[in-house]
Amino acid sequence: MTALAINTDVGEGFGIWGPADEGDLLDQVTAANVACGFHAGDPDILRRTCEASAARGVAIGAQVSYRDLAGFGRRFIDVPPATLVNEILYQIGALEVFARLAGSRISYVKAHGALYNAAARHTGHATALVDAVALYDPGLPLLCQPRTVLWERAVAAGLRPLAEGFIDRGYTDEGLLVARSAPGALVTDPAEAARRALRMAQTGTVVSVTGKAVRIAPDGEGLSALCVHSDTPGAVALTAAVRTSLASGGITVGTPGDLVPERAEARP
Repeated sequence: MTALAINTDVGEGFGIWGPADEGDLLDQVTAANVACGFHAGDPDILRRTCEASAARGVAIGAQVSYRDLAGFGRRFIDVPPATLVNEILYQIGALEVFARLAGSRISYVKAHGALYNAAARHTGHATALVDAVALYDPGLPLLCQPRTVLWERAVAAGLRPLAEGFIDRGYTDEGLLVARSAPGALVTDPAEAARRALRMAQTGTVVSVTGKAVRIAPDGEGLSALCVHSDTPGAVALTAAVRTSLASGGITVGTPGDLVPERAEARP
């Protein structure tokens, strides 16, 4: 493994709501999943978050969602796939403007919340995500989970999916995320998170909420990214512990761009 990206969800406010300064967390990660306005974020927040990320050399990723501000993107929306393609393109385009103004660019795409979970099994919405990325820039990596419909569709379309593990979330025996309402959904202890992260990085496995060892990396490969949610209690301390643990295991951290070949210049 040459590099492992550590990403977090940021910019998840709206108007006067939400964190004004996420600098301490951005100091600990290598990639920022920036809310693009559909589940959270507004133009001021998008610009501020892109500037803060670019100033630290943190990669900017478009975190796209269902149009669901009221539900924070954590509710399934049965939007027609063709409309979902356009909504994803709309979000990527909005973020790209502010990334460029900050002297950076969008370097990957990741779904948020319910869309992330739905695309693991929902063929129509997984295909919409893949189609949107392919239309915008087929060189953009797509962060997702292996052995899901989204992963399979991305590979079939010639995209580059990057395998992602979640440090602060519980897993089912199938290698998917436990519902947030279920026991064991969140991991908030920094020491436990650090142990989980190192295991994920070294073995590509995690212990599920039932105690089963589950492979979450692609067969024959390792994970490419680890995620910590910014709204997990103690996210900054948790991420710092993860960085220390990875370093102790000789794991190099980098950005998603370190894991894929140099891509062509994105569209203006």
